[in-house]
Amino acid sequence: MEDCIFCKIINQEIPSYKIYEDEKVYAFLDISQTTKGHTLVVPKKHVTDIFEYDEALAADVFTRIPKIARALEKAFPEMNGLNILNNNKELAYQSVFHSHVHLVPRYSKKDDFSIHFGNHAEQYTPEEMQTITDKIKEQVK
Repeated sequence: MEDCIFCKIINQEIPSYKIYEDEKVYAFLDISQTTKGHTLVVPKKHVTDIFEYDEALAADVFTRIPKIARALEKAFPEMNGLNILNNNKELAYQSVFHSHVHLVPRYSKKDDFSIHFGNHAEQYTPEEMQTITDKIKEQVK
C-alpha cells in the first residue's frame, strides 16, 4: 500500500530497528518503547487487520511470535512477563492500519502499561451466555 508507514518500513523506505525478518514477517522495535524491547510483528503482505487474514497468513505471522518472544526473554533476563496484543479497528485502539502484533515486555507492576478487563459476569444469565455462544458458533466455519 502506497501511504502505509509499515509497508514503507518493510520496504526499507523508512528506517527501523529490525529485530527479525524472513519472507513473510518483519519485526522491529516500536518507536514508542512502552517498555524496553517493545516489538511489533507485522506481516509483509499488507492487510488492515485480523479480519483480512486467511489461515496461511495467520500461520505465517503467529508461528513466528514465540521465536521473537523467546529472543526478548533471553535478551532481557530481568523481564518478568510479556503482553501480546493485537488491536483491530479504531475503537480497539488500532492506530496504524497495517495489521501488527505488539510484544510488550513486562519488568514490574510499575511499568507504564496496563490492561483492565472488567468483570461483568453477573450481568449475564446462563441462558444469555448460551445464546451468545450459539450465535458465534453458527459463524465459525
